[in-house]
Amino acid sequence: MTSPQVRLYGYDGCDSCRAARRFLAARGVAYAHLAIREQPPEEGELREMAARLGDWGKVCNRSGREYREQGLKAVLPSLSDEEVVRRLRAEGNLVKRPFLVCGDGRGAVGFKLAEWEALFPEAGGVDTGTGGRGAI
Repeated sequence: MTSPQVRLYGYDGCDSCRAARRFLAARGVAYAHLAIREQPPEEGELREMAARLGDWGKVCNRSGREYREQGLKAVLPSLSDEEVVRRLRAEGNLVKRPFLVCGDGRGAVGFKLAEWEALFPEAGGVDTGTGGRGAI
Protein backbone atom coordinates (compact mmCIF):
# COMPACT_ATOMS: atom_id res chain seq x y z
CA MET A 1 0.00 0.00 0.00
CA THR A 2 1.42 3.40 -0.95
CA SER A 3 1.25 6.42 1.30
CA PRO A 4 -0.92 9.37 0.28
CA GLN A 5 0.73 11.95 -1.95
CA VAL A 6 -1.00 14.74 -0.02
CA ARG A 7 0.33 15.75 3.38
CA LEU A 8 -1.66 18.05 5.62
CA TYR A 9 0.16 19.50 8.60
CA GLY A 10 -2.26 20.88 11.13
CA TYR A 11 -3.44 21.20 14.68
CA ASP A 12 -6.66 19.61 15.92
CA GLY A 13 -7.66 22.77 17.82
CA CYS A 14 -7.39 24.97 14.72
CA ASP A 15 -10.66 25.93 12.97
CA SER A 16 -8.92 26.44 9.61
CA CYS A 17 -7.27 23.02 9.90
CA ARG A 18 -10.63 21.39 10.62
CA ALA A 19 -12.13 23.18 7.60
CA ALA A 20 -9.27 21.92 5.44
CA ARG A 21 -9.82 18.36 6.62
CA ARG A 22 -13.57 18.60 5.89
CA PHE A 23 -12.76 19.99 2.45
CA LEU A 24 -10.35 17.16 1.60
CA ALA A 25 -12.77 14.53 2.91
CA ALA A 26 -15.64 15.97 0.88
CA ARG A 27 -13.45 15.85 -2.24
CA GLY A 28 -12.42 12.28 -1.52
CA VAL A 29 -8.75 13.26 -1.32
CA ALA A 30 -6.58 10.72 0.48
CA TYR A 31 -4.08 12.48 2.67
CA ALA A 32 -1.74 12.00 5.60
CA HIS A 33 -2.56 14.23 8.55
CA LEU A 34 0.49 15.25 10.56
CA ALA A 35 0.47 17.10 13.88
CA ILE A 36 2.36 20.28 13.03
CA ARG A 37 3.53 20.86 16.60
CA GLU A 38 5.12 17.44 16.94
CA GLN A 39 6.13 16.94 13.32
CA PRO A 40 6.71 20.24 11.51
CA PRO A 41 7.11 20.24 7.73
CA GLU A 42 10.40 18.93 6.38
CA GLU A 43 13.16 21.35 5.43
CA GLY A 44 12.57 20.86 1.71
CA GLU A 45 8.82 21.41 2.10
CA LEU A 46 9.42 24.66 3.99
CA ARG A 47 11.93 25.91 1.41
CA GLU A 48 9.65 25.03 -1.53
CA MET A 49 6.70 26.80 0.08
CA ALA A 50 8.76 29.91 0.82
CA ALA A 51 9.99 29.95 -2.78
CA ARG A 52 6.42 29.50 -4.08
CA LEU A 53 5.08 32.30 -1.87
CA GLY A 54 8.12 34.52 -2.31
CA ASP A 55 8.45 35.37 1.37
CA TRP A 56 9.31 33.50 4.58
CA GLY A 57 6.81 35.70 6.40
CA LYS A 58 3.97 34.04 4.51
CA VAL A 59 5.10 30.64 5.79
CA CYS A 60 5.09 31.83 9.40
CA ASN A 61 2.15 31.82 11.76
CA ARG A 62 2.32 35.58 12.30
CA SER A 63 -0.64 35.59 14.70
CA GLY A 64 0.90 33.03 17.04
CA ARG A 65 2.34 33.60 20.48
CA GLU A 66 5.71 32.08 19.55
CA TYR A 67 6.11 34.48 16.61
CA ARG A 68 5.52 37.46 18.91
CA GLU A 69 7.68 36.10 21.73
CA GLN A 70 10.63 35.61 19.37
CA GLY A 71 10.16 39.09 17.89
CA LEU A 72 10.16 37.62 14.41
CA LYS A 73 8.33 40.54 12.84
CA ALA A 74 11.43 42.66 13.43
CA VAL A 75 14.16 40.07 12.88
CA LEU A 76 12.76 37.77 10.16
CA PRO A 77 14.03 39.90 7.24
CA SER A 78 17.59 39.73 8.59
CA LEU A 79 17.66 35.97 9.27
CA SER A 80 19.36 33.55 6.89
CA ASP A 81 17.23 30.89 5.22
CA GLU A 82 19.03 28.29 7.34
CA GLU A 83 18.10 30.10 10.56
CA VAL A 84 14.45 30.46 9.53
CA VAL A 85 14.24 26.77 8.65
CA ARG A 86 15.93 25.85 11.94
CA ARG A 87 13.37 27.88 13.92
CA LEU A 88 10.37 26.57 11.99
CA ARG A 89 11.53 22.97 12.36
CA ALA A 90 12.26 23.44 16.08
CA GLU A 91 8.88 25.03 16.85
CA GLY A 92 6.00 23.75 14.73
CA ASN A 93 3.70 26.46 16.09
CA LEU A 94 5.72 28.99 14.08
CA VAL A 95 4.48 27.45 10.82
CA LYS A 96 1.26 28.84 9.33
CA ARG A 97 -1.42 26.20 9.30
CA PRO A 98 -2.86 24.31 7.70
CA PHE A 99 0.25 23.56 5.68
CA LEU A 100 -0.58 21.47 2.60
CA VAL A 101 1.97 19.64 0.47
CA CYS A 102 1.01 17.67 -2.64
CA GLY A 103 3.28 15.08 -4.22
CA ASP A 104 3.12 16.90 -7.56
CA GLY A 105 4.71 20.06 -6.14
CA ARG A 106 1.54 22.00 -5.40
CA GLY A 107 0.68 23.24 -1.94
CA ALA A 108 -0.87 25.93 0.20
CA VAL A 109 -0.64 27.55 3.61
CA GLY A 110 -3.73 28.69 5.45
CA PHE A 111 -7.19 27.77 4.27
CA LYS A 112 -8.63 29.99 1.59
CA LEU A 113 -11.52 28.18 -0.05
CA ALA A 114 -10.96 29.55 -3.58
CA GLU A 115 -7.29 28.56 -3.47
CA TRP A 116 -8.09 25.04 -2.32
CA GLU A 117 -10.84 24.68 -4.94
CA ALA A 118 -8.25 25.56 -7.59
CA LEU A 119 -5.94 22.86 -6.20
CA PHE A 120 -8.71 20.23 -6.06
CA PRO A 121 -11.35 21.18 -8.66
CA GLU A 122 -13.01 17.75 -8.88
CA ALA A 123 -16.19 18.64 -7.01
CA GLY A 124 -18.09 21.72 -5.99
CA GLY A 125 -20.33 22.90 -3.21
CA VAL A 126 -18.15 21.75 -0.34
CA ASP A 127 -19.35 22.87 3.08
CA THR A 128 -16.20 23.62 5.05
CA GLY A 129 -18.04 25.16 7.97
CA THR A 130 -16.61 28.62 7.25
CA GLY A 131 -19.78 30.11 5.76
CA GLY A 132 -17.96 30.59 2.42
CA ARG A 133 -15.42 32.93 4.00
CA GLY A 134 -12.45 30.64 3.44
CA ALA A 135 -9.82 31.14 6.11
CA ILE A 136 -11.03 31.92 9.58
